[in-house]
Amino acid sequence: MDKPLPQGISAQTFAAAVSEFKDAVGAEYVFTDDKAHLRSYRDAYSTLDDSNFAPSAAVAPKTVEQVQAVLAVASTHKIPVWTISTGKNFAYGGPAPRKAGYVVLDLKRMNRIIEVNEKHGYAVVEPGVSYQDLYDYLQARGSKLWIDCAAPAWGGIVGNTSDHGAGYTPYGDHLLMQCGMEVILADGTVVETGMGGVPNSKTNNLYKYGIGPWVDGLFTQSNFGVITKMGIWLMHEPPGYMPFMVTLPREEDLELITDIMLPLKLNMVIANGALTADLLWEASMSTTKRQYYTGTGPVPDSIRKKIASDLKLGMWNFYAALYGPPPIMANNWKIIEAAVMQIPGARIYLDEERKGDTGWDYRVKLMRGIPNMTEFSLLNWVGGGGHINFSPISAADGKDSMSQFHMIRERAHEYNFDYIGEFLIGWRDQHHIFMLMFDRMSDDEKARAHELFGVLVEDAAKLGYGEYRTHLSFMDQIADTYNYNDRALWRMHETLKDSLDPVGILSPGKMGIWPERMRDKQS
Repeated sequence: MDKPLPQGISAQTFAAAVSEFKDAVGAEYVFTDDKAHLRSYRDAYSTLDDSNFAPSAAVAPKTVEQVQAVLAVASTHKIPVWTISTGKNFAYGGPAPRKAGYVVLDLKRMNRIIEVNEKHGYAVVEPGVSYQDLYDYLQARGSKLWIDCAAPAWGGIVGNTSDHGAGYTPYGDHLLMQCGMEVILADGTVVETGMGGVPNSKTNNLYKYGIGPWVDGLFTQSNFGVITKMGIWLMHEPPGYMPFMVTLPREEDLELITDIMLPLKLNMVIANGALTADLLWEASMSTTKRQYYTGTGPVPDSIRKKIASDLKLGMWNFYAALYGPPPIMANNWKIIEAAVMQIPGARIYLDEERKGDTGWDYRVKLMRGIPNMTEFSLLNWVGGGGHINFSPISAADGKDSMSQFHMIRERAHEYNFDYIGEFLIGWRDQHHIFMLMFDRMSDDEKARAHELFGVLVEDAAKLGYGEYRTHLSFMDQIADTYNYNDRALWRMHETLKDSLDPVGILSPGKMGIWPERMRDKQS
C-alpha cells in the first residue's frame, strides 16, 4: 500500500514538514516508514480497508514544548494531525487517524505520573499513562488508593476519560472524576483549566469548576485542543468489599433487573458501576462459539440453553458490589437480596461460590479497580476476532432496555451475527454496549458488519437514541443524527472549532467536527 500524503499537500511541502518535525522532537521519534513503523498506527479490526485510515507519518513528542513545536510546524504547512494518547482504543478505531494522510500526534511518550495525593485522593497524569501504569505505581508505594479502570488494562487514563469512558467502581463515571486539565491550543497557548487558572493554585485538582464557564468538557471528544495533563480523583480503599452476581434465566428478566436496580442505584445502596451482561458476553470469557456450534449465523436457543447450563450462567447476568463498613454492607445486602429474589429463578452468587471462574474473577477485579486484560477473551468467540462497538444510551428503565435489546438483536440476526451485549448503569442512564463480532479475515463478514452498524445508527436515531462514543468510520453519520433545530449543537461546535483552530490542524473530523477549510469536502 502506498503511503498517502495529506490532502492538498505536495510531496515537497510534506518533506519539509517532516524535517521540521525531526528538529522539534528528534529524528528517532518521527515515523515515516510504512512497513517498519506506521503499521502500528492502524485499526486492526476495521470493517474497511486500511487505506481509509493510513497515516502519512507519526510524531511522538515528550514535553509540552515539543508539542508546541509540532503544532507550529503543522500550522505553518497546514498539515492535519490526529492526536492519540496510549493508542489502544481498539473497539472504536485504535490508534488510526480519522482519514488517510493525517500525521498521528502520538503522546504515549508523555507518560509521567506527576503527582499522587494520598490524603485528598487524586493523581495528576500525562496522556501516556495507562491504567496499569498508575495501578502499579500505587501498589509499589503501598498506597491505599483505588483507581477506576476501563476493562482493558492498557487503556490510557486521559484517552479513556476524554472519550467519556466508564468503569465499575463507585468512581465509574470517569469524566465526573476528572478535575483540572492542561491543554495546548492550536496556536501553542498553554491553558490550565478550572482553579488552575490561578497561578500556583492550591486547589487545581480539588474543585472542578473554578470561576466562569467550566470548559474542561469542551476538550473531550473534540478537536479544540491537545490535553497534556489531567487530574483524576481516586477512591480511598473502603473497609469492606463484597462483590456479587445474579444469574437470570429468561431474556425478559432484563426488564425486571433494570427496574429493581434503578432505585437501589439512585439511593446509593448500590454505589458502583453495576452492569447486566448477556449470556454470550460472559460465556466468551471461557469458551468459544465453535466449541458449541459450528453452523452459520447466530447461536440457536437450544445451544444457548446448553451454554448457560454448562457454565452456570443466566440469559442475563447482573454484577454489582457493596463497599464500606461490614455492618452497613450487611444491612444493604438484606435490601438487595429481598429485591432480587422477587425475580423467579434468579440465583445469587458470592465470591466463595464462583472463585476461579474466569468471567467472575475478571468482574471482581474490575469492581475493585484492578486492571486486567481478560475482556479480550471476547475476541476468541468467533474466528478472526474482529469487533466494533455500537454504544447507544438507554434509560435505566426496564421497557427501554428491552426495546433497545430487541431492536439490536433483531438487526444483528438479520445480518447473521450474534447479539453480544451489556448494559452498564450510570446514574439515570445505561451505556448499552453491543459488541459486534466478525471474522476480520472475511471480506463478506466485514462488509455485512459495516452495513449493519450503519443501519443500527439510523434505527436508533428514529427511536430517539443517540450513541455516546463511536468508531472512526461512523463519526459523521452519528454526528448527523444530533440534528435538532437544524444541527444547532454541531453548528456551535463548528463555531468553536473555527475560533480555537482557525487553520484547522487538530484532528479534523473528530466526532464529526470539521474545520471550515475541510467542511463539505470530506469523503
